[in-house]
Amino acid sequence: MSSGISTDEECQIARETWPSCTADRAGRGRALGDTIDNVLMHMGAAYLDPSKAAAVSGDGGGSAGCALLNPAYASAGIFFPGNLLRGILLLAIGTALMLPALCRALDGADAEPCPEGGAASVWTSPEKPVIGEPLKLMVVATDGPVSELRAFAPDGAELALAVTWRGGPPWSAASFIDHAVPGAYRIEAQRRGEMVACRRLIVGNDAEAGSERTGAEWDRRHEALYSAWIERLFDAPIEENYTLPSLEPILRNPERNFLHDHFGQGEDERLPATPDCADLPYFLRAYFAWKIGLPVAFRACDRGTSLRPPRCGPAIIDQRFSAKSAPASVFRDLSRRLMDTVHSGNARTALEDDGTDFYPVELKRENLWPGTVYADPYGHILVIVKWVPQTGDQAGLLLAVDAQPDNSVGRKRFWEGTFLFVDDVKSAGPGFKSFRPLGREGQGPLRLQSNADLAEHPFIAPYSAEQAELPAEDFYARVMRFINPEGLDAEKAYESVLDALVEQLETRVHAVENGENFQRQHPWAIIPMPTGPSIFETVGPWEDYSTPSRDMRLLIAMDVLTRFPGRIVRYPELFVLGGRVPEIVREEIEQRHRKLIQERQVAYTRSDGSTWRLTVADILARRPAFETAYNPNDCPEFRWGAESGTAEYATCVRRAPADQRNRMEQYRRWFHEMRRPPR
Repeated sequence: MSSGISTDEECQIARETWPSCTADRAGRGRALGDTIDNVLMHMGAAYLDPSKAAAVSGDGGGSAGCALLNPAYASAGIFFPGNLLRGILLLAIGTALMLPALCRALDGADAEPCPEGGAASVWTSPEKPVIGEPLKLMVVATDGPVSELRAFAPDGAELALAVTWRGGPPWSAASFIDHAVPGAYRIEAQRRGEMVACRRLIVGNDAEAGSERTGAEWDRRHEALYSAWIERLFDAPIEENYTLPSLEPILRNPERNFLHDHFGQGEDERLPATPDCADLPYFLRAYFAWKIGLPVAFRACDRGTSLRPPRCGPAIIDQRFSAKSAPASVFRDLSRRLMDTVHSGNARTALEDDGTDFYPVELKRENLWPGTVYADPYGHILVIVKWVPQTGDQAGLLLAVDAQPDNSVGRKRFWEGTFLFVDDVKSAGPGFKSFRPLGREGQGPLRLQSNADLAEHPFIAPYSAEQAELPAEDFYARVMRFINPEGLDAEKAYESVLDALVEQLETRVHAVENGENFQRQHPWAIIPMPTGPSIFETVGPWEDYSTPSRDMRLLIAMDVLTRFPGRIVRYPELFVLGGRVPEIVREEIEQRHRKLIQERQVAYTRSDGSTWRLTVADILARRPAFETAYNPNDCPEFRWGAESGTAEYATCVRRAPADQRNRMEQYRRWFHEMRRPPR
């Protein structure tokens, strides 16, 4: 019973009271209206005079279809433009008879495919969207970058989005809707015009509260989101010397933290977030699990011995976040338990050991996602946060973050001075590792996957112990090929190493100054110094303010810089030499080295508050002084290698006790040889 008017015209009429009516829905509404018309003409004839029946038929059902979806439209008299009593009775009869068909029609009105849960997924935050508040969007893909992120408002209009692209793998695209309005949103991700992910989202009173959860488990989708969340959290301009006093400022930053205020309770504002080196990856993992609703697993481990790596006890699996949204107090309880349990030994476990929190991955670029950890043989842990791709005029970078005993968090680039790899330390299993995922066998209980499971069915990266077979130089050479697959101009490569050393020196400036702040607050207090290898692993103020591990890495970094020209001859395939003989290029780099170390500088604060500048050449010349410069009881002048009797040293007012100085001399050999002693 067509009226002869178009669906667009019908929607134009209907939109006055229901803006989300579309031509497509009006067309389906017309068909629905025709069906209702036929039924009512037979079933409701006793209550309709012919003129009213003709009025209904004359509309053709298009506006009627939209009116059925919008009671305000119907009650306005457009659908029933006659006697109110008859109209009400007619509506009651029609609703009773046609409710099942109407529900089916409504389902069909939004029946465009909306794929979720494949290789690409759309995620939103907060958990329950709030009218008038921002709504964050992120699509994460594991099979390649998406080309478009689109959002459609409840009225069907496409929203203009400012999109930030990152990765990968995994690849992500993030944006936000500034002010959410009531109704149903549709978020789509496309790749070359084809939709690869979609999500429908309700804002308003019909939105799911989110307090009850469906028991999500770690899978490839959640691992990919975790990786994308880590990358966004620490994504700062490359040129910044990125150091934070703790995790707290960044977790409280809604622009960096996709999950900030995810529950809408202000849960991040007073949340303690002060993990140290070993705690950092666990804290990040647990925080993410808390917000998303995933289980958490960890173990209590010993620290190993001089002859074997650490060994761990049974897994502790906490599922409190899975059943429902947990308050901040529950996360605080778990994070305290984590930080009281885990230590550097958890990551140094043997590469072939199944009973561990981490497993070693096959050393390929596609396996090293943000969130992957790097465990050095001496206990330091870093978390990968970003790959910066190589371009025609810029070297590639692999960036990671680490935490220090004073709770500061800093970003580091991959190089031999920060990612220590030693292939003959019996007490450690070093290298790149991923969290061992939790899984089930059928309906069985959750358990951590074994190495055999992960070799055959990995969530991200397959298990492999190949890193144990690599000599240190081969390990570094392989990773550098991942970072700069096209090779690197030798001059740019040298400057990158110099930049990394300066970055390391600048973070040491902050570490020494933190120790000075403690001394100012506790004047003349003597921090007890542990004995033997315990200077590297202890608790209390010595752990917080001494720098033996940092200084050993610094000494290694100095050695790497000075040996760099010889690397060009040993590994010419890593460099773009332009047809030049490697030995000639080495001589050119040696000349440039002598020039640049006189130009690059760092500055530290002396005991009287004045600033003193040192060139890299000064620091390299003072290398022996840094073998005993880690004690916070010494003045900063001594800790930066100033010699007694010089103008630089004149402001020094404090030295470590004689017995501590004597012991540091006994331990000097460890630092001179750049090798930690066995436990």
